Amino acid sequence: MDLNTRGVGSVFVVVVIQMCVLASANVVFQVRHKFAGDKASLSALKSHDTQRHRRILAAAELPLGGDGSPTSAALYYTKIQLGSPPKDFYVQVDTGSDLLWVNCIECHNCPKTSGLGVPLTLFDPKDSSTAKPVGCDDPFCKATFDGPPDDCKAGMLCAYSVTYGDGSSTSGFFVSDNVTLAQVSGDRQTTSMSGNVIFGCGAKQTGGLSSSEQALDGILGFGQSNISLLTQLASAKVVKKTFSHCLDSSKGGGIFAIGEVVEPKIKTTPILDDKTHFNIALESIDVNGESVKLPTSILDFGKKQAVVVDSGTTLAYFPDETYNQLMEKIMAAQPNNKPVTVQNMFKCYEYTGNIDEGFPVVNFHFENSLLLKVLPHQYFFKVEENAYCIGFQNTNIQSKSGDEITLFGDLVLSDKLVTYDMENQTIGWTDYDCSSSIKVKDENSGNVYELHA
Repeated sequence: MDLNTRGVGSVFVVVVIQMCVLASANVVFQVRHKFAGDKASLSALKSHDTQRHRRILAAAELPLGGDGSPTSAALYYTKIQLGSPPKDFYVQVDTGSDLLWVNCIECHNCPKTSGLGVPLTLFDPKDSSTAKPVGCDDPFCKATFDGPPDDCKAGMLCAYSVTYGDGSSTSGFFVSDNVTLAQVSGDRQTTSMSGNVIFGCGAKQTGGLSSSEQALDGILGFGQSNISLLTQLASAKVVKKTFSHCLDSSKGGGIFAIGEVVEPKIKTTPILDDKTHFNIALESIDVNGESVKLPTSILDFGKKQAVVVDSGTTLAYFPDETYNQLMEKIMAAQPNNKPVTVQNMFKCYEYTGNIDEGFPVVNFHFENSLLLKVLPHQYFFKVEENAYCIGFQNTNIQSKSGDEITLFGDLVLSDKLVTYDMENQTIGWTDYDCSSSIKVKDENSGNVYELHA
C-alpha cells in the first residue's frame, strides 16, 4: 500500500474551484487551490502548514500584521486587476494577513516565472493613469505606523518592510490606485466596478519570496487591520467588513464571498480580543460523546481556551495532551485494525468500508453554544483507494507566551459556510452543501441575490 500521495455597498464573491475557474457574484475572483490538479504528498501538506505557522508566530512582531512564508503559505490564489487600464495580477488569498501587495517594476530578486503555471506581472505605476505614490505625510502612512517612522520625512515615499518567520522578507513603498472588481448586479449577473485602495509596491524580495517554485505576484490579506483591502473598501462604504467561505470537501470547490450572507443563517461566537489572528473560545471537545480533557492553557485569553481559525492552513493542530487523547479515542473505534505511520507524522488506515460508519464523530463546542461537528470523512484524507490518513497533528509550536497553539485549518472548516464578521467581532458557521448556492444582500439596493458555486 502506497500512502505517500493524495490528491458592500456591494457583495464581493470568490468562487473557489480547484485548478479551474468558476465565479459569479458581487465581485468575482478566479480562485485556484495550490494543491489542486497535481497530487500533493502528505509531507507537502505538512510543509505548507509549517511555513504558515512561522507566519502566525511572527505576526505579533510585525507592524503590518505580516504573514509567514507567503510563497508556500497560501492554499488559494486569485486574479485581481490593478491600475488604469486594469492589468491582471495573481495574488494569494490569505485570511491570516492584512496587506495587499504586488511585486513592482525594477524589483530586486522578484521571480520571473512561476511553478504554478501562472504568468507573473510587475506593477509599474507609470503605466497607470490613476496611480499615485503615498508620501510620508499622507494620513494613511501616519495611521499605519502610529505616526511616520523617524526616517520618513515629508516629500519621501512611505515605505514598508516585512520580515517573515522563515527569514524571507519583502520591502517596498505604498501606492494608491484602482482595484477593479466584478460587482453582483443580479442572480448570476455581474458588472465591473473599481475602488481606490492603497497597497504595497514590492521593490525587493529575499529568501523564499525570490523563488519561482510557487511564485505569485503578491498577496491579498483579509485580516482585521486598517491597511487591509477589506477595511479600506468598508471605510469607503463600498462593502461590509464581513467575508465568508464555503469549501466543498468532496469536489474541492466552493464560495468565498465579501459582504453579508443572508441565507443560510448561521450561529456565531465572539472573536477574542486579538487583532493579529481570528481567535475564538473553545469550551469542550468530545469524541462520540466521550469528553477530551483540555490543557490548562491554550492561548490563554482571560483563561479562555483559544483556537486560531485559519482557512489557509491545511490540517488541524492540537497541543500534545489534546492530540494524544483525540488519537486514542479515534483509534479505539478500530481495535483490530492497527494504523501505520507514514512519513513519521500521519496515522493511516487501510479501510474498505464507509469511513463515516467506521470511525467516530468529533465535536468541538465553542462559546455561545456554537458546535463544530467534524465527521470522519472530514478529518481523514483519502490518499488512495481504501487508504486514509488522519489530518489531526500535534502542534509542536508555541505562542509568544509559551502556550501550545490549537489551530483549525480547512480540514475541519470544509462543508460549512463560515462567516467572519469584523463589524460585530464574531465568527460563525453552519453545516452546508458548498456545491449549492447561498444568498447575499446588496447593501445599496437591499436586493438579495443568489450565488452558485
